[in-house]
Amino acid sequence: MDTFQTDIFFGSPIWKLNKPDFVADAIKATDSHIEASKERAIKKQKEKLGDDYDKVKEHGLSYHSDNLIGVEGLKELQDYIGNSSHNLLDQQGFNMKKHTMFFTEFWVQEFADNGGGHHDTHTHYDNHISGFYFLKCSDKTSFPVFSDPRHGFNMARLELKEDRGPYATGNDLVELKPKVGDMVFFNSYMPHQFTVDNGLDDFRFIHFNLQAVRNNIVDAIIKSNEVGLL
Repeated sequence: MDTFQTDIFFGSPIWKLNKPDFVADAIKATDSHIEASKERAIKKQKEKLGDDYDKVKEHGLSYHSDNLIGVEGLKELQDYIGNSSHNLLDQQGFNMKKHTMFFTEFWVQEFADNGGGHHDTHTHYDNHISGFYFLKCSDKTSFPVFSDPRHGFNMARLELKEDRGPYATGNDLVELKPKVGDMVFFNSYMPHQFTVDNGLDDFRFIHFNLQAVRNNIVDAIIKSNEVGLL
């Protein structure tokens, strides 16, 4: 067979870096938020299940905090994520000189100790960069799975070879097994899910979404605030 030049276009990158520098402070800063979320989730579970609660208890729950943008103890982490997101979009060829990054969401979550926590496949509409920062995990905990976002490709799917390797362009799912301190970024259109956790080890991670806003819009908002319109 002739050797063809291979040009790969329309790629969907997933960026990963092990950055444990922020883990200890992030755990300390999020402990109280996890506890508050846990109390809310258990109360709701008891109201939902009534007398059957003792059979299920916390199985399947995910403790999801409120938005933690600007919370004390997380600022350095958020600054790092914001700057990294800006640079990654710039590397993709977007004109980031004309845009400023803003967090739309930044929360921490933890899966129940007795297992069952998970997330079904979803995307983060109206954002540009999303990601995770893993605070507690092991090879026994849940992990994210990414799906091919190319709708046209999915319409013409073929059976895959078993020995294709993790980087074959025909792959429709990519599993990412995290370590503590792993920071993961991806474009927000990328469908992703979290596998069902078995409850054998603690599993806590931060999830974030950011939007790139045009500078002229940012300037207009600032000006409106200054004159008291907003």
